[in-house]
Order: sequence, then structure tokens, then C-alpha cells
Amino acid sequence: MNMIMFMIALSLGLSMALTALNFWLAQMIPDSEKLSPYECGFDPLGSARLPFSIRFFLVAILFLLFDLEIALLLPLPWAIQLQSPTTTLFWAFTLILLLTLGLMYEWT
Repeated sequence: MNMIMFMIALSLGLSMALTALNFWLAQMIPDSEKLSPYECGFDPLGSARLPFSIRFFLVAILFLLFDLEIALLLPLPWAIQLQSPTTTLFWAFTLILLLTLGLMYEWT
């Protein structure tokens, strides 16, 4: 029991010492460049509130949708080795067909 308490106290003390060392080393004096809203090297030109085209958002949503499709279909090779691979293949092809129909609808 004493060994466990010693290890807990040692790890707690070490973590507190490392945290204090981190705060001491991380102190810095911010300059005007770091305090500016843009750190890219030049002053902003124009307004940041310009409207985007709706096509930009459509492409972004379609990318997320098909990225999710890939994530859902990744375990397919392992699922084919189950007791009934026909059910797995049926649902996989149903998902692909549904997403293909959705893509064709959005494309038109």
C-alpha cells in the first residue's frame, strides 16, 4: 500500500512540476503582428462577409456524404466472411444505389 501511495504522490508531484515548468517556459510577450487578426503577412483587403456561391456548399456537402459512404463501406471485406454474405452484399449495394441516385439527382 505504501508503494502505491508513493507512486501516486510521485506522479502527482511530477505532473505539477512539469505543468509549472510549462507555464514558466511558455511565457512570451505578444507583439503587434501576433495580436492582429490575420497572421498571413498583409493587412486584410475588403470585407470578410462576402456571400459564397451555393455551389460551393453543395460540393462540400456532397464530399462529406461520399466520404461517409467510404467509411461505411470499409468493413465490407470482413463482413463478406460472415455466415450470410448475401445480406451484407444486399445492404452494401442498396447503399451504393441510393447514393448513386442521390448524386444523379443533385447533378441534374
